[in-house]
Amino acid sequence: MTVRIFPTTGPGAVPDPEVAAMLATLDAGFPDVATMAAAEVRAAIRARRAPLQRLPDMRAVRDLTIDGPGGPLPLRVFRPHHDDEALPVIVFAHGGGFVFCDLDSHDEFCRSMAAGVGAVVVSVDYRLAPEHAGPAAHDDVFAALRWAAANAGAHGGDPARIAVAGDSAGGNLAATVAIAARDAGGPPIAAQILIYPVIDDDFETESYRRFGTGHYNTTSAMRWYWANYAPHGTDDVRLVPTRAASLAGLPPAVVITAELDPPCSAGDAYARRLATDGVAVRHRRYNGLFHGFLSIPSLAATVAARTQIWTMTRELLDLPRDR
Repeated sequence: MTVRIFPTTGPGAVPDPEVAAMLATLDAGFPDVATMAAAEVRAAIRARRAPLQRLPDMRAVRDLTIDGPGGPLPLRVFRPHHDDEALPVIVFAHGGGFVFCDLDSHDEFCRSMAAGVGAVVVSVDYRLAPEHAGPAAHDDVFAALRWAAANAGAHGGDPARIAVAGDSAGGNLAATVAIAARDAGGPPIAAQILIYPVIDDDFETESYRRFGTGHYNTTSAMRWYWANYAPHGTDDVRLVPTRAASLAGLPPAVVITAELDPPCSAGDAYARRLATDGVAVRHRRYNGLFHGFLSIPSLAATVAARTQIWTMTRELLDLPRDR
C-alpha cells in the first residue's frame, strides 16, 4: 500500500490577486440558490454559461443514451487523441449540488481530463433533485459504471482500468459508487478521483465555520442542496460515504480539497479515513482557492492544479491494485 499526503499549496486563506478578483466576482454574482426554486436556479445557471468551445479537441465525442434505473440515461463519451489501443476509462459525475449542471456544463473539464490523463471519459447526465431525490443520482452513476465496464472496448477503453471521478456533488457520487461496487463484488474499479467532494451534511466543521459565507459556496447553499437531495435524511450509505462501516478494500484515491470551501474539512477527513482503513491515497489541499475553481480554466492556478491532478490520476491508473 502507498499513502501519499501531498503538502498543501499557497500561504493559507490568502488568495492571490487573480483568484481574489474571481472569487469576488463569483460571490457577488452567483444566484442565491437558497431563496429560489430548483427550476429557477437551473435557468439562472444556464443563462450565465458561455457557449461551448468544444476544446480541447478530441479524437471522438459521442452522445448516447443507455437504459438507466429510472429510464433513459444520457452519457457523453470523450476519446482523446492518444495512440494507445486501450485507454483507461473514467466515469465522471458532474457537480452542481445534486440539483443543476449537466453534460454541457462540464464538457470542457471532461475534455481536459481526457487529454491530460490520456483516458476515455464517460460523463453521466444523472437525474437531478428535487424531482429525483437521492439515491437516484447514485444509482444512475452506478449504472453508468456497469455500462462502461461492459462496453469500454467499443470506445477505445480498457475494462481492466476503470475509475470513477466527480467534482463537488459528483465527488460524493464517485465515493458512494466506489463503495457500492466494492459491496456488490464489482465492477472492479482501479481508482476514485474525488474533487472537492461533498462528503456529508455536517455544517459544524472548521471550514464551514471559517468559510461558510463570503467565499462563493455558502453554508446556506449547502443546506439547500442537501434538503433537495436527501429530504428524508442521510443515514443511507448511498448518500453519505462515511456511513460505511469500513472503507477498507476501496480503490486507490485522489482526494482534492480547496481551503476556502465549506466542505473542505470533511474532504480532508475522508482522505485521512481512507488512509487509516488501508486505502492508497493521494491527497492535496489547495490553500487560498475556492470551491469549483478547477472548472475555471482561465485561472493560472487552475492550469497548474489540473496538471498536478492529471499526473496523480495517471499514477493511480498505472498502479496494480495491491500496491
